Amino acid sequence: MIRVAIIGASGYTGAESIEIILRHSKAQVTYLTALPEECGQIDEMFPQFKGRCDLAVEPLDLNKLASLADVALCCLPHKVSMGFVPKLLDAGLKVIDFSADYRIKDVGTYEKFYQVKHTDTENLAKAAFGLPELFRSKIKGADLVANPGCFPTGATLAIAPLLKNGLIETNSIIVNSVTGSSGAGKNPSEKFHYPNMNENIFAYGIGVHRHMPEMEQIASEVAGSNVTMLFQPHVGPFDRGILSTVYCQPAKEIDAEKLSKLYDDFYSSEPFVQICNESPAVKNVAGTNYCHIFPTIVKGKIICFSAIDNLVKGASGQAIQNMNIIFGLKETMGLI
Repeated sequence: MIRVAIIGASGYTGAESIEIILRHSKAQVTYLTALPEECGQIDEMFPQFKGRCDLAVEPLDLNKLASLADVALCCLPHKVSMGFVPKLLDAGLKVIDFSADYRIKDVGTYEKFYQVKHTDTENLAKAAFGLPELFRSKIKGADLVANPGCFPTGATLAIAPLLKNGLIETNSIIVNSVTGSSGAGKNPSEKFHYPNMNENIFAYGIGVHRHMPEMEQIASEVAGSNVTMLFQPHVGPFDRGILSTVYCQPAKEIDAEKLSKLYDDFYSSEPFVQICNESPAVKNVAGTNYCHIFPTIVKGKIICFSAIDNLVKGASGQAIQNMNIIFGLKETMGLI
């Protein structure tokens, strides 16, 4: 049985991780931590766990952690996580980090977008990027996995077959995404307050969203050449999910039938990617680790739609998928 610690268990991704592990036959949650002011019984913080998980959320004790867990899901914020990950690794744990601190390999790019000096470049260089459909071989046996961002997960899976086969221009990709309000995290703010979110949709992070360099990095690795992308996120009045629409200029001639076959073949052995015959919807993936994709051609342009649950395939579900790979388990355990 894999013993799982959740660092930062008081947030949405911590709760989602517990929910998934409770139905995992080869893993169990053994230790929960958070800031002292956010500690208490987990079933009081999240009443859905009453009668299902009675653990206390405690301040982090590294000695206790090392004796109770094999792997840590590090659900801490960007900029904070890199202060804890080295200690978790030194304690002998495998670590799956949910923050951006180990995703962006270029330190200068990370420091520009996150406005902070990176303090753990040694582990940054070693971290595997945790998008299993594209980097499974690097995840196997890794000590540290950088769990991808939610937007990069949906957008990259939408166009990976095109990038891998050199079928699109790599300097004119546009990604337009709409996410649910849970993407802003648990802490309340005026912008995401119910009276503002209800019956509303708006763009944010215009030209400066931190997921853009992450998208470009992954896309460039898949394509084998430099990729530049214009990414614009929006937030809508729903709890969870991301719908991404990716606009691409063809670099080679391809018709709709060949495009569909390309995607079917590329993802034929992937348990969590489903190719659809029409535009996907966030309701159809809510609460699941699936990514639904629909590629099509409109007026000579290739348009790819994808839908994921931002808290599952975009965060906690993908982390459990990575955990399964690290420990040599069936990849779908706890997730199907």
